[in-house]
Amino acid sequence: MGPPVDVDRVLADLYAAAEAVAFALAEHADWGPSGNRPGQYASDVVADEAVRSVLLPLGYGLVSEESEVAESAEGHPVLVVDPLDGSTNASRGIPHFAVSLCAVDDEGPLAAVVLNLAIGTCYEAVRGGGARRDGATLWRDDLPPLSEAIVGVSGLPPLNPGWAQFRCLGAAALDLCAVADGTLDGYLDCVTDAHGVWDYLGALLVCEEAGVIVEDAKGRELCVLDRSVRRTPVAAVGTALHEALSGVG
Repeated sequence: MGPPVDVDRVLADLYAAAEAVAFALAEHADWGPSGNRPGQYASDVVADEAVRSVLLPLGYGLVSEESEVAESAEGHPVLVVDPLDGSTNASRGIPHFAVSLCAVDDEGPLAAVVLNLAIGTCYEAVRGGGARRDGATLWRDDLPPLSEAIVGVSGLPPLNPGWAQFRCLGAAALDLCAVADGTLDGYLDCVTDAHGVWDYLGALLVCEEAGVIVEDAKGRELCVLDRSVRRTPVAAVGTALHEALSGVG
């Protein structure tokens, strides 16, 4: 076994990559399709290049939505990255899109940064070290019942299970972080197996360190470093609300 990973160094590198994406997109003018594959925008490519330019020279492995997997150098964790989560929102000027980065070691998610590129709000988490939004500690100790819950969804819910209201915001990483900070009480993926690991893993660590339950709707492992695998994440504050949302669909 090699030397322990310097978590503070990893977190700083995640911030550097997130800031590189913010800078690259601030100078970017083409928000249309990339022409490379369906559903990819030119902004996705620019954001991915910014991430790779910072992280690959440092020896990190990389699992990104937008490019080939890069193997890590010895002693370096793998980073799961969505360079631009909510790129359709970004293309339409909807201020809800982010860069999400999560370092993964042999024990699972280790450190994460999720930066809202539209308004600058930043979430971070370290395994066993808590979660923060713009430096303020996050912890959900309330237990809202379904009848009072505001729930974020991806896709169209098949029915109203009795929640107070729902929102379809279009960026899973930010939607999940919104459960961690109390903006939402839960999150439900209404489209079976639509999300890759990059969509949710950084926010999963933020949620877990803030006391929010996040599980796959079918009980499968969520931390899977395979670009071909898709999952159906469900998040909620408290077991009762999580069970209620898991039963939808």
